[in-house]
Amino acid sequence: MKVSDILRLKGGTLFTARPDEPLAEAAALMAERDMGSLVVMSHGDLVGMLTFREVIQAIVKNGGNLGSTLVRSAMDDAPLTCTLETEMDEVRRMMLERHARYMPVMDHGMLMGVISFYDVAKAVVDSQNFENKMLKAYIRDWPEADKNAQG
Repeated sequence: MKVSDILRLKGGTLFTARPDEPLAEAAALMAERDMGSLVVMSHGDLVGMLTFREVIQAIVKNGGNLGSTLVRSAMDDAPLTCTLETEMDEVRRMMLERHARYMPVMDHGMLMGVISFYDVAKAVVDSQNFENKMLKAYIRDWPEADKNAQG
C-alpha cells in the first residue's frame, strides 16, 4: 500500500499557515477545524509544519500565552515529507523514528496532502480486516474433495 492510496480515501482538503502569520490565528484555525497540524507555506513552497506540539511548547515558553509570537518561531522548519509513491511500511518507520504524528505529502515540489499517524494506523487495520475476510471466505469455500483428503 502506498501513500497515494491513503490520500485517495482521505480526500484533499488542505489548510495551511504562513510563517509571518500570528501563531494565535493558526492555533485558532486548528481548534476551529479540529486539526492537529497545519503545513506552513511561503510563496508556494513548504517551509515548515505546525502541530499542537509546537503550539503547546510556544505557550509554555511564553509563560502561558502566545502574545505576538509568529508561526515562524514555533514551527518545525525541517519536517519529514514523503511522496505519493512512498510505501506505508516506510512511512510508519519514518514517523516512529522521528515521533512525527503528521507528514506532508509532496509531488515534484507541490503539496498533495498531509497524512497522520491515525491515517496510517487506520490503513493498516483496514488492510488486515480485508485480508482476514478474504482468508475466512477462502476457508469457508474450501473444495469438498480437499476437505475429505485432509480429514
